[in-house]
Amino acid sequence: MRARLPGTFHGTQNGISAAAAPAPAGSASPLSATARGREAGSLSQKPAPRGGREASRDPVRTRRFIFLLLDRFTMLSFAGAIEPLRIANRVSGQPLYTWKLAGEGGGEAVCSNGAAFRLDMGLDEIDREDTVLVCGGIDVAEATTRPILNWLRREARRGASIGGLCTGAWAVAKAGLLDGRRATIHWENQDSFLEEFDEVKLTKSVFVVDGNRLTTAGGTASIDLMLKLIAEDHGEDLANTVADQLIYSAIRTDQDTQRLSIPTRIGVRHPKLSQVIQMMEASIEEPISPADLAEDVGMSTRQLERLFRRYLNRSPKRYYMELRLQKARNLLMQTDMSVINVALACGFASPSHFSKCYRAHYATTPYRERGSHGSQPGTAPRLSI
Repeated sequence: MRARLPGTFHGTQNGISAAAAPAPAGSASPLSATARGREAGSLSQKPAPRGGREASRDPVRTRRFIFLLLDRFTMLSFAGAIEPLRIANRVSGQPLYTWKLAGEGGGEAVCSNGAAFRLDMGLDEIDREDTVLVCGGIDVAEATTRPILNWLRREARRGASIGGLCTGAWAVAKAGLLDGRRATIHWENQDSFLEEFDEVKLTKSVFVVDGNRLTTAGGTASIDLMLKLIAEDHGEDLANTVADQLIYSAIRTDQDTQRLSIPTRIGVRHPKLSQVIQMMEASIEEPISPADLAEDVGMSTRQLERLFRRYLNRSPKRYYMELRLQKARNLLMQTDMSVINVALACGFASPSHFSKCYRAHYATTPYRERGSHGSQPGTAPRLSI
């Protein structure tokens, strides 16, 4: 068992408790522990008011979530999923949700920031009414072992709902549980995901619910998914109250996309510039010539050149090349595609030209990049979240 530092976290049946250094007398702990000895997941303090309306005390059906924590999972996605459940219990005054933390071998799981969580269970059999959420993060392919894949397939056959948070969608897809389904994953991993799982209908949404399969793009998208589930289970009033407690004023739906708009990303609001960049991003494998790009937006090639240099301090050709090389780098780091196939997928006619451009931009060759991230053929690809 690894040595625990002050501030190391532990999972409990009911949520998250902090094993932090003792707080001074009379001061509050930085993270309040959840109620112990109860699987309900609700806090022991008095429920927060709900706009003056007393919460219903009718018997309710409790829904249980199993959070499967993969090695080096992302804490933000995990916390964004579990906290809305805790708050729903508190503001309703009822045990609407329970949860357990699971992982291969039981024991503990360590997230990407180094915090350790004590697990409630290993890969045990669960109830068919349970909802499993796989929490992924860095090196999800390496963390998704054969026993984990077999467990996911078994529980899916038994009828459990299965979902993936952040790169957890990769594990669910690897188990074959997203074939023919709509799904999403973090935008940085979309290219490599498409190359490996062509049977999955990948979207750019912040989250997707397709039957009993649930996926999120990572980050705060977990909050949006859980608010949707709470609304479906207990109504929009409760979901809105939970969002209010979270200071979450812009609730997104499955129609919202992950990335910021192009004008926001580049810091420039110019319709034609945004339109050209959108065409570039959509045509990486078969690049469009600057002349054709200019014609499509009603400009001359010279006008397009001036537009890019004025706002982005580079030529359209240079900007396009950087987009292609960025995709190439993601594929090299996240998949076991051969270098020549990566080159072709990013619009390069030959490996030598690809290698020359890659070295000029990243100061290393594609082959060395591949070797430095351990994604040579036969090894687990790295997903860089």
